[in-house]
Amino acid sequence: MTPSPGHDLGAPLLPAEAPLAMPVQSFDDAAPAPPLPGAPVHIRWRRAWVFGGTAVLTATATGQLAWALASNGLYALEYLGLALFAVLFVFVAQSFASALAGFAIIVHGYRRRGRLGLIDGGPLPALRTRTALLVPTYNEDPERLMAGVQAIHESLARTGRACDFDFFILSDTTRPEIRIREAGAFAALRRRIDGGSPLYYRLRADNHERKAGNIAEWVRRFGGAYPQMLILDADSLMTGKSIVRLAMAMERHSGVGLIQTLPVVVNGNTVFARMQQFAGRVYGRVLATGNAWWHGTDGNYWGHNAIIRTAAFAGCAGLPAMPGRKPFGGAILSHDFVEAALLRRGGWAVHLVPGLGGSFEEGPPSLTDMLVRDRRWCQGNLQHAGVLPARGLHWLSRWHLVTGIGHYITAPIWAMLIVIGLLMTMSGEWAAVGSVPETVGREAQARFLWVFGLTMLLLIGPKLLGFLLTFFDPWARRGCGGARRMLGGLLLETALTTLMAPITMYVQSRGVLEVLAGRDSGWESQRRDDGTLPWWGLVRQYGGVTLCGVLLAVAATLVSPPLALWMSPVLGGMILSIPLVALTSAPSPSRWLRRAGIFRTPEESTPPPVLARAQGLRGNPWASPQSLRLPSLPQPPEWLRERAAVAMAWLRDKDVSLAARLGAKGG
Repeated sequence: MTPSPGHDLGAPLLPAEAPLAMPVQSFDDAAPAPPLPGAPVHIRWRRAWVFGGTAVLTATATGQLAWALASNGLYALEYLGLALFAVLFVFVAQSFASALAGFAIIVHGYRRRGRLGLIDGGPLPALRTRTALLVPTYNEDPERLMAGVQAIHESLARTGRACDFDFFILSDTTRPEIRIREAGAFAALRRRIDGGSPLYYRLRADNHERKAGNIAEWVRRFGGAYPQMLILDADSLMTGKSIVRLAMAMERHSGVGLIQTLPVVVNGNTVFARMQQFAGRVYGRVLATGNAWWHGTDGNYWGHNAIIRTAAFAGCAGLPAMPGRKPFGGAILSHDFVEAALLRRGGWAVHLVPGLGGSFEEGPPSLTDMLVRDRRWCQGNLQHAGVLPARGLHWLSRWHLVTGIGHYITAPIWAMLIVIGLLMTMSGEWAAVGSVPETVGREAQARFLWVFGLTMLLLIGPKLLGFLLTFFDPWARRGCGGARRMLGGLLLETALTTLMAPITMYVQSRGVLEVLAGRDSGWESQRRDDGTLPWWGLVRQYGGVTLCGVLLAVAATLVSPPLALWMSPVLGGMILSIPLVALTSAPSPSRWLRRAGIFRTPEESTPPPVLARAQGLRGNPWASPQSLRLPSLPQPPEWLRERAAVAMAWLRDKDVSLAARLGAKGG
């Protein structure tokens, strides 16, 4: 196929096709994942530290709790509670063990050596191959999307390596009015870009398999021309230097199939969004560094801000449909974990590289938006239960899938433990006055407190370790507003997270039940900036949480006032869910905290050029790099908007090149 002729855009909308076979993989018949020669030395000892430490901590805490409960005898309810507690504690203990390893590694300078030679400093290498930058989009704000693409494009041009990269906007947009705006915004972007990396646009009329199908369709049509592809989300931003270094790493390490960066959350405009970006910036690095240390070549994939070897992906990661009906059957929703597992099964290394900077993403603006997204992820991750038995997967890939499932089943487990605690208190089976000798009763209470203290230490430990690393890094500490503002942010983030945790528990538990009942999550576009909801919307969304909190508070108070006091953080978060979500989603409290310097991050204090450029373009999309502060410039000409509208009307339900349709219209 020859390139589609451009029309008033000076270039084709799509390049010549270069088909690449991408067969659908089988979960029933595959060879075991082979060992990789590039695996780190002593990787078994690293994993022994994490899993051994997790096992010791879990066994210790569960044993102490069992001793305390045994003062009145262990019955079915106690055994169930102990089993659920142990499952929850495994994930808490593993997170702490990983964070502790990450803390030690960063303190001893491991990060400075780089992974796969990926460090921020030094001259940029010359490249021998071409890389495609893929930007899948689904009903996103087109002008906002193109502003981000332009900022990345310009950053890449400044490296002098732009000729080695092509950009593809891969649209799955279904709303007609957004399709029209999207085509016009892309045409306008093409006119603003002067040379450098080519930009292409493809609208897919059939949204089969959602994002995974979008990427797979590109691979099958164009993948043969690009040894690497770098996947970006609609809210992703990356610096040109980081992109060049990732391409270099893929060229130099022929056995690597995927390199996942650690995106830093940026551009938060609400209390919730800024809280998330503060937590990610201060705590996230220590966890990611620890995970990369013991994952080695058997890492995971988060679906964006990662570079992938195209031939490896095509040969290993064609996703089969899951058997049965939705929500468990059909297309795999949380495709990234499965694609990483299939790449590793095929003998390709999968790396997480947390030390390479210049990778950014935007978080949801409110708890509501996070939970809407979470509902889709909940269904996708629970769907992984059907992937676990797949033949040939590396055992660590299976553990990644289990961890993803555990992220959602822990919510109903926590809820069940609360109910079990109430039932046990009502039945008087533990800590009943006069039921055991006084010395035994005091010892049981002491052990309960010891287990509670250990649990809190492991939960808060990664935050404290991340805080210490940031505190003793002068650049990061100044970027976060100094020690006092950092401490204020830590305390406020911990308080808000504690209050929001039971809300999340309730909604995620409801989501798990909906998935098990057969209710599909659908596919909704995401809000990026505004997280507000009208009060009636908040009542509809969180009225059930509030009512549940009130009923639990009444029940706990009737059963045992001390128990109600003990449960007050959980009960308070549920009862206050509506005003809490409203407060953290509104712009005014965020502006006040911004002025006070709370939740400040280095990227907010001194935005990297790519972030500043994207924000400037979103405020004024017609600004040049030298004129970001101009108040206003002319809007796109009327003929351009009309041409886009005509083009989109011609597209209808067929997947064809926009340029071809414009040419058919005759200009």
